[in-house]
Amino acid sequence: MDMESADTEPNNMVVKAYPLGMRIMNNNGIGEDEGDSGVEPYIGLEFDTAEEARDYYNSYATRTGFKVRTGQLYRSRTDGTVSSRRFVCSKEGFQLNSRTGCPAFIRVQRRDPGKWVLDQIQKEHNHELGGQVEETTPRPSVQQRAPASTKLGISVPHRPKMKVVDEADKGRSCPSGVISFKRFKGAEESDVQTQPKATEPYAGLEFSSANEACQFYQAYAEVVGFRVRIGQLFRSKVDGSITSRRFVCSKEGFQHPSRMGCGAYMRIKRQDSGGWIVDRLNKDHNHELEPGKKNAGMKKITEDVTRGLDSVDLIELNDFSHHISKARENTIGKEWYPLLFDYFQSKQAEDMGFFYAVELDGNGSCMSIFWADSRSRFACSQFGDAVVFDTSYRKGEYSVPFAMFIGFNHHRQPVLLGGALVADESKEAFSWLFQTWLRAMSGRRPRSIVADQDLPIQQAVAQVFPGAHHRFSAWQIRSKERENLRSFPNEFKYEYEKCLYQSQTTVEFDTMWSALVNKYGLTDNMWLREIYEKRENWVPAYLRASFFGGIPVNGTFEPFYGTSLSSLTSLREFISRYEQGLEQRREEERKEDFNSYNLQPFLQTKEPVEEQCRRLYTLTIFRIFQSELAQSYNYLGLKTYEEGAISRFLVRKCGNENEKHAVTFSASNLNASCSCQMFEYEGLLCRHILKVFNLLDIRELPSGYILHRWTKNAEFGFVRDVESGVTSQDLKALMIWSLREAASKYIEFGTSSLEKYKLAYEIMREGGKKLCWQR
Repeated sequence: MDMESADTEPNNMVVKAYPLGMRIMNNNGIGEDEGDSGVEPYIGLEFDTAEEARDYYNSYATRTGFKVRTGQLYRSRTDGTVSSRRFVCSKEGFQLNSRTGCPAFIRVQRRDPGKWVLDQIQKEHNHELGGQVEETTPRPSVQQRAPASTKLGISVPHRPKMKVVDEADKGRSCPSGVISFKRFKGAEESDVQTQPKATEPYAGLEFSSANEACQFYQAYAEVVGFRVRIGQLFRSKVDGSITSRRFVCSKEGFQHPSRMGCGAYMRIKRQDSGGWIVDRLNKDHNHELEPGKKNAGMKKITEDVTRGLDSVDLIELNDFSHHISKARENTIGKEWYPLLFDYFQSKQAEDMGFFYAVELDGNGSCMSIFWADSRSRFACSQFGDAVVFDTSYRKGEYSVPFAMFIGFNHHRQPVLLGGALVADESKEAFSWLFQTWLRAMSGRRPRSIVADQDLPIQQAVAQVFPGAHHRFSAWQIRSKERENLRSFPNEFKYEYEKCLYQSQTTVEFDTMWSALVNKYGLTDNMWLREIYEKRENWVPAYLRASFFGGIPVNGTFEPFYGTSLSSLTSLREFISRYEQGLEQRREEERKEDFNSYNLQPFLQTKEPVEEQCRRLYTLTIFRIFQSELAQSYNYLGLKTYEEGAISRFLVRKCGNENEKHAVTFSASNLNASCSCQMFEYEGLLCRHILKVFNLLDIRELPSGYILHRWTKNAEFGFVRDVESGVTSQDLKALMIWSLREAASKYIEFGTSSLEKYKLAYEIMREGGKKLCWQR
């Protein structure tokens, strides 16, 4: 690497890096070769641009014996500009068989003067390094401008119904970003030119638009002998725009008998300039090729322009003064819709409360789908106060974009509150989905929701659930932590975890966080600044004031379907696995119901409050309460303040001066609150309040501290306990679902034998007589 040092003080030297072999112009205009004496990358190395940093890392990689890929970029939340970039070893990740999950990378961050500074680095590789390797991207020259994007003579079949102006009709090349609908090879048109052999794709090939890239790959596929499907796309975590997309062989995956898991694909990535570049490529197929085979996918794309390839780029038709409206993606295969509609209709025939809805785009095409059976809708009336919007399919390249609304029942088990297939990851898709779920649940909004932190989801949550506390998904936070903190020392990671999980109040967290970033000189770290700005959405100290009943403080919980639904789930297996997994969960709930009514846990104290809660709570909830009650005997309570009906207590653990909490108690309404906020977060009283109640000789819990959702009767939906503000329509829906759920149990147990049938029928007949008499 060539080096040039700025004229600075000796003890504050700034090193400026240039790619290997670059010619630096001296004051006389004569180029000087800096030689091949490369410098190892280190934190603090400065560059004029991010591209300069990439070229430097490419040169270092060439000498060391590995190849480089451009990794993730981060944008400013204020103006959307790129604030940092990562350049990684080509074997990073596991998306291809050739990759080994190599952790080697560098990250550069933009600083105020416009410089880019290397702020994170990992030099260790987990694979063998070769000798010098060819650079995957050409080195830039200081004296010449970089070559313009490669323009490819790829065109599209003529669309009879679309009138195209003179330039395309005459067969002249279209300007950048313009698609000619006539110049592409078509056997049915005698005046069409013979298409030349397509250029071989390679890493670094540039296009002016995603449409151009797709047309190129399809033309190449026709020459080589395979067909193309549009694969997965990836969006920016900041503004939701498409950042990369894949075009795959039609035999990729196993969702159809004709597919055989072919690994051939081309991925393009959007550049800052607005163009697109091939950054990942696999040309190897695992099946026979048929050169000259027509690509049916090309016709589908051009004749359905409004379902276009890119939700950012607009297809421009030469000199037309208007653009075709921006189209949305659809990641749901067309073959899914008839299969699901048949399933929905069969469910409606046996379940009067089954609900489903389909989102339509501007052309009447099917997009996202939502459904929920009566059991899920009834469960939402009882356990829909804290909801998880589970989009685990986004963790990897899942073939099924299956999302779920999950609640937690009175046994702290996950319950399904609705399922969905998400057509695309736009604000429109998520807003429609949330509004549809709300309509299916009679407008009962959750108090809190756990969902991913992507901007489209954040916007949709704010729009549809304005009063709900949006908590970011734990898996996404953990993933970002692994990525951004892996080069940090273990001491920092330990103090980071301590700051998160041992700070009891928001003030304490803010103080510890400030001390942490100052101690390690990280006040300018962009990622740490961004997550701190969003601390109300993920830091435990900020979450405790909101009710997240049943969801652990660390945010992790067992997936509803476990491993039964995965990236390999085919269309044929999806519905059967969905039904089996749902029935298994509901069977587990029935077992816990039976145990709660028929098993009685031992009491550990002689306190009336323990007997009261054993009588009311389910087994799971009672054990949590019993543990808090037993722990309360290890604490000391001291009254520190009293004025009128208000008293304050300091409750600390025996033998541990550092563990102490403040409890405020009002004698007028028996209202108590603790600084640990366990009741606010979980709906169960903490050991600190129980200690104060013991000091004040309160032998039974006030009714306001026993939430109906944690009691044995919760699932039967006793509507006398609903909020006073519920509408008559919602009340009727609650009564319908509650009675239907009770009736279904009579049917379930009454049909197990002839004797039970007679008993169930007699009970229902006697009950029917009383209902008729009352009318």
